[in-house]
This record gives sequence, C-alpha cells and structure tokens, in this order.
Amino acid sequence: MIQALTTAATGLEAQQMKIANIANDLANVNTDGYKRAATEFQDLMYETLQEPGTALGENAQTPVGVQVGMGVKIGASHKIFEQGPTKMTYNPLDVMIEGDGFFQVQTPQGEMRYTRSGTFHVDAHGVVQLRGGAKLIPQIVIPPGSANIVFGKTGEVRATLPGQGETVLGQLQIAQFQNQQGLLSQGEGLMKPTLASGPPLEGLPGDNGSGTLLQGALEASNVNVANSMVDMISAQRAYEMGTKVMSAVDQMLGATVNIK
Repeated sequence: MIQALTTAATGLEAQQMKIANIANDLANVNTDGYKRAATEFQDLMYETLQEPGTALGENAQTPVGVQVGMGVKIGASHKIFEQGPTKMTYNPLDVMIEGDGFFQVQTPQGEMRYTRSGTFHVDAHGVVQLRGGAKLIPQIVIPPGSANIVFGKTGEVRATLPGQGETVLGQLQIAQFQNQQGLLSQGEGLMKPTLASGPPLEGLPGDNGSGTLLQGALEASNVNVANSMVDMISAQRAYEMGTKVMSAVDQMLGATVNIK
C-alpha cells in the first residue's frame, strides 16, 4: 500500500507539470509568435514479480506474468510550431513569416537567436531590431527620412530615400531547422539551437520550402483557448483521481493499523 501512495504521488506531480504548461499557454494567448506547448507522459519502470512464461511444471508455463507499475513521469515538453492566425496591423515594420522558418536576430550580448515574432522597431541609428534590443540579421538600417518602406515577399527590403528614389536597403534571410521541437525557448519569443534541433539552414524566403514574408501583419499565438480549457479540465480531473487514490490508501492503512 505504501507503493500505491508513491505511485499516486508521481501522477500528481505529472499533472501539475501539465497544468503549468497549460497556464503558460493561456497566459500567452495574445503574445505574437507564441507557440503552444505539448506535454508527453511516460510510464515508469515496473516491478516484475513473475515473468510471462515462467515454468509451472515439466511441460507448462504461465501465459501471463505479474508486474506492478511504479507510476508516471513527464517524458517530454516541447513546442507545437503550427502556423498561428494572421493579424493585420498595417504597420510597415511588422513582418510575418507565412510558412516555415525563423527570423535571425542577434541579442545585445552578441548571441544568435531565432524568432517567429516580427514586431520590429528602429533605434536612434535606424537599425531594425526587436523591442528587447535583438538586432535583425542580416542587419537592416533605415536611413533618416525614408518613406514607403517595403519588406518584399522574398526578403528584399526597399525604401524611398530623399533625392535618391527607391533604394534597396538589404536582403533578409530566414532560418530553418531539421528538428524545430529541439529548439530551446529563451523567453521574449527567442529560440536557441541545440544539438537536437541541428544547425540553422539559412536561405531566402520562399526557397527550399521556407515561408515567404507578409508586411503589415503579425503571426498571432497558436494557442486555442477552447482546447486548452478542455485539456486543463482533463488534467484537473486526473489530479483529483490521484488524490482520491491517496485518500483510499490512507484509509486502508488506518484500517490495518486498527486491527485488534
């Protein structure tokens, strides 16, 4: 019966983790470029009291065995990179990737990171960057007095400059990964490559299956509130069942102790 308590406790811990991920998803339902999380469970090791096929006699074996499970654990927690809804803003510095790929940015600490959020701004020098100071790579500088800023579908950035007409300011590239679920979330919508994700595969938007750019729009969070609420209720019910198991075992232990 003590084993039943520890087994039930593993279930409570696992459901707490799932609820935590759901809470984070719901908190970021309005975060542009946010990707919802998936939680995967795995059963723990088993105590084998008798293996299937154990000999019962000279010509007989047991058709089944006796095993007792040790509970459950979180097997994995990863992002689902499903395309989020398109949110039109008509801001020329808002850019969305329609399809696969990530914007490449460099943090103020000089580290390369990757993001689906295209909410760009310019600093005092005209450098295009995210609100947290991560600069768009390849670097794009918008000169003072620029008008009609255009981010083309294939990544070409143009603007009309005073006395020069339309001028090409640069060419954006986007990065793809062999295993997107292997990326490590860093906060602020930034992702870090790992050995599991593989190295970034850089290319022009629209090449090799990568997405194209849409100016004046942002990718909204792909969190589905209705589905998240259903998952939350399911996890809550599973948690409650775990507490009921612990309560039942406690009552059984109490009855055992009170035997006279």
